[in-house]
Amino acid sequence: MKRFCCALLFFSIGLSFADTTYLVSREEMQASNEAPLQMTPRTSPVKDAPRIELITPKVPGTVGSPTVIDLRFQATTPGDIKPESFKALYGTFQIDITKRLLSVAKVTGSGVRVEEASLPKGRHKLLLVVEDSLGRTGNQTVEFEVN
Repeated sequence: MKRFCCALLFFSIGLSFADTTYLVSREEMQASNEAPLQMTPRTSPVKDAPRIELITPKVPGTVGSPTVIDLRFQATTPGDIKPESFKALYGTFQIDITKRLLSVAKVTGSGVRVEEASLPKGRHKLLLVVEDSLGRTGNQTVEFEVN
């Protein structure tokens, strides 16, 4: 599992605090951070599974909010990325925030770009998942801190 210090995929939508709108609430963030670590089974990566690469913000380092978020998907031939398979799961409880994300960003076969991503200050964890046309699933876990 790779760890990054960045504000990945947290976009200005849905949950409002004063004049700022966040992808996840402070309560969701706090509950995730306070939960005991959950055991997860070890799995081997699927051969030639799609990859998810963070282009911006540059990491490591802490990131302010809001920030530009740019993800790129990479498929292995002969497979193609299935944009409709993209999922974004938040925190220890893996809350599905995909619909929240899709309300402010478009997912394409090449990736996702958000011009202004806002998130409450604190620690965050996100699991990103995408599948290709051959049924191979790739994922990337990202952990970061917003200051």
